[in-house]
Amino acid sequence: MAKNKFEKLSPGLRKLIVPDNGKASNKTLSADIKASRMPVSAFAEKTLNHCNGGSTMQAALWLKDHLANGGKLVVTLAGALSSFQVGVMLAELIRQDKVHLISATGANHEESYYRYVAHSHYANIPRYTELTPEQEAELRDAGLRRITDTFLPEDESVRIMEPHLLKMWQEAEKKGERYFPHEYFRRLFAEKLIAADKGANPKDCWTLAAYEKNIPIVIPGFEDSTMGNIFSSYIYNGPHKKKGDIMVDQKVMKTGLEYFHLMYDWYMKESKNSPIAFLQLGGGISADFPICAVPSLKHDLRLHDKVRDWAGFIEIGSSPMSYGSYSGAGGKEKITWDKLSTKSYYQIIQSDVTVAFPWIAAVLLEL
Repeated sequence: MAKNKFEKLSPGLRKLIVPDNGKASNKTLSADIKASRMPVSAFAEKTLNHCNGGSTMQAALWLKDHLANGGKLVVTLAGALSSFQVGVMLAELIRQDKVHLISATGANHEESYYRYVAHSHYANIPRYTELTPEQEAELRDAGLRRITDTFLPEDESVRIMEPHLLKMWQEAEKKGERYFPHEYFRRLFAEKLIAADKGANPKDCWTLAAYEKNIPIVIPGFEDSTMGNIFSSYIYNGPHKKKGDIMVDQKVMKTGLEYFHLMYDWYMKESKNSPIAFLQLGGGISADFPICAVPSLKHDLRLHDKVRDWAGFIEIGSSPMSYGSYSGAGGKEKITWDKLSTKSYYQIIQSDVTVAFPWIAAVLLEL
């Protein structure tokens, strides 16, 4: 756009406009990429220029710069991303010290373990929308739990791990001890109670990478997961409990409120010397829970000026901004709740996480 045309615009509007990258290369796309030290990133920079592709690239480059300048990153996991093998990318980002805390739904957390112990028993069904209710019932009876296009094999995953966790819960009750859900799960690695499936690559397990790096994991709403449901059944003492069934004291499990306290302490410690950014993969509680630590520190604990704002907020999701859903709430709305400041970077990528996140990971990993 000619310079004089820019000058006709108001300053506020002019600030929103980014000129094209200048002179185009005289090489073909293939030649340019093959000559690059980072071919995947180079391909992304060449091709992700507009709309959601452009938003993805802008977010990736901002995050890359943020981390290079000493910033830290919180990643949140919604949906069934662990069953969809998000660990292939996320585990590598953790190993390279590019992720510093993860907030995951109970399902995403446990499904990382399930992939680890039962990978060769998983299967996909790309045309899942064509299944009849009768076929879905067949899958149910075979112990194949469908998550969109992916079958989770319950007998080879959930039921393999349940006895180990139950024993831990019972031991904790005898000793009067209490732990977070992820701390019980981590003992499966630490005490070598589970082994990688013959078809699994342990390097693709993000919970294993997080355990090895000892980075914090936050699991809001643990009870909303398969193992959370199982734990709930063991602690239940109502009229539907059968005589002689195993009972466990619910006090052995630390709560979501205590996870929120973990967020308070972690954020205040880590933000002293480092700005912290937020990468939300999908929506819901896994994201809204940790991002609220900042306004709660400011207003509920009345720390106000002692709390550093989130440095940036990036969301990949396909939920529309409607019905007051958190999943579709944009960065500007978060300013009104004091989750972000007017100086925080924010970018909403209206896309499928399984499409957009690999590009961001590639740029951060300099592939």
